[in-house]
Amino acid sequence: MTDILHEPLDRVRETLRVKWYRCPIDHAVLRELMQPSDLQGWIQAGGHLAIFVGTGGLALYLFSQQMWLGFAFALFAHGTSASFFKGIAAHELGHGTVFRTRALNQFFLRLYSLISWHNFHEYAVSHTYHHRYTLHPQGDREVVLPQHAVFTPLHVLQLFTINLFGGPMTSGLIPIIGGTIRTAFGGYGNSVVTTEWSAALYTTHARERAKAVNWARLLLLFHAAVIAAAIGFELWALPVVLTFQQFTANWLKLMVGMPMHSGLRSNVADFRKCVRTITLDPLSEFLYWRMNWHLEHHMYAGVPCYNLKKLHKLVADDMPKPRSLAGAWREIIAVRRRQQSEPDYEFDTPVPPPAVTQSGEADDLAASIGDLAPEALA
Repeated sequence: MTDILHEPLDRVRETLRVKWYRCPIDHAVLRELMQPSDLQGWIQAGGHLAIFVGTGGLALYLFSQQMWLGFAFALFAHGTSASFFKGIAAHELGHGTVFRTRALNQFFLRLYSLISWHNFHEYAVSHTYHHRYTLHPQGDREVVLPQHAVFTPLHVLQLFTINLFGGPMTSGLIPIIGGTIRTAFGGYGNSVVTTEWSAALYTTHARERAKAVNWARLLLLFHAAVIAAAIGFELWALPVVLTFQQFTANWLKLMVGMPMHSGLRSNVADFRKCVRTITLDPLSEFLYWRMNWHLEHHMYAGVPCYNLKKLHKLVADDMPKPRSLAGAWREIIAVRRRQQSEPDYEFDTPVPPPAVTQSGEADDLAASIGDLAPEALA
């Protein structure tokens, strides 16, 4: 595994060809599903931002009135909502599939990334590999199995308060800000998974590094300005609401995000066995930008998040039945227990026999990942 994880990415792109199985769907129907909508984009992106402004404004007001218990509850709700900005809201906007108007995708991508300390330039390179080589460690080192949640007393405390040290699917204040500082000064920052992955990406795609460095500097300037404004105008709660919210109350993001790949099979060419779809309550699904339909997202990554449930219904006969959130976690825990005695064990999701594959035209359409890939990887 160590040798695989150190294989140069330019060599990986030459030698690794994953022939993904995708559930058959009529190409005309797929084209229709892939059409983004400005209205739906405003509902999703604008709605999430409205929640952020509402909970943040309430927290600021309660702080000003010295209503400390109410402030704590408002800040908890604010952090729970805002934690989905990094790697979730910015993820879908990075695919360029939320709004029909490209400028709106670009605006909201930068807005959400700025608020959440998200370096979308680095993420675009990493996530392109994740989609093309999902759970094949030679090419996908964004998610490397086995992947386990950590529930020590310290990590549980962090999930419901301030996350200082980070962990799977959560944003730690020290690693994220520290990584941003390193990137801003030309080093390898804390990327989606490891600094080693960041170094591997930039070794192969050096032109993308300057963009990531400049964005990291802008992140530092923006949040420094927020802190300076708070000091200058004695708005002491402002940095808590606008700069450090990303590190507050990460609990829900972990609970709904961990089931995406954890415990499943690596090195297979069938998304149905390496990605998991789960059902959620409407609010959690909205905050998660419908990424609970994660198997559908990987299979047809050019479909906007608000059309993934429609897509699922069209291909449901060729899919495993979606897990509930509780069912997914029972599965993850059972896999973890078995891996303690069988380290190489991976859960093999039962799936229907492969149906007849779609035509070449539909295959080309299906391979789209939207506008995610930088020019060097397009």
